[in-house]
Amino acid sequence: MGINNSQLTPVNTDLEIARVATLATTIWTQHYTPIIGKEQVDYMLNTFQSAETITSQIAEGSHYFLLQSENDLGYLSIKAEEQTLFLSKIYLLQNERGKGLGKKMMNFVTSKAHEMRLNSIRLTVNKYNHDAIVSYEKMGFTKKREVVFDIGNGYIMDDYEMALEL
Repeated sequence: MGINNSQLTPVNTDLEIARVATLATTIWTQHYTPIIGKEQVDYMLNTFQSAETITSQIAEGSHYFLLQSENDLGYLSIKAEEQTLFLSKIYLLQNERGKGLGKKMMNFVTSKAHEMRLNSIRLTVNKYNHDAIVSYEKMGFTKKREVVFDIGNGYIMDDYEMALEL
């Protein structure tokens, strides 16, 4: 297992979409419950990470990729904007972090941005997700602004928008 024999594959079928939704439940429950609480995690999984939502995001131009080795290790989602590639999602299982896989995933995203002739990558990250922020900064991302989104049901996303110029 690990970085050398892992690969990113496009998500197209209902089965692949279901696998992403399953991974999302595992990753989000482990990682975000301490940051935003179980109730908001459950709401966000149902609203933004369900198989139905992923299916409609793909229909609207988002591209999902599964990171696989012998098992599913993580996933990401990208969408081209005017001159920017929006990195909507990039997630790894907890026990796969710190092995260079996140950097491999980000290199993949960067190559996709170059292929699409885009000049930057943009993402949003929770202000209290310190490890992710440090990782993004090590990869060359800079904080551009603070963004707060009302996501419904009394919840907000309190994030930084970060960007990497290519």
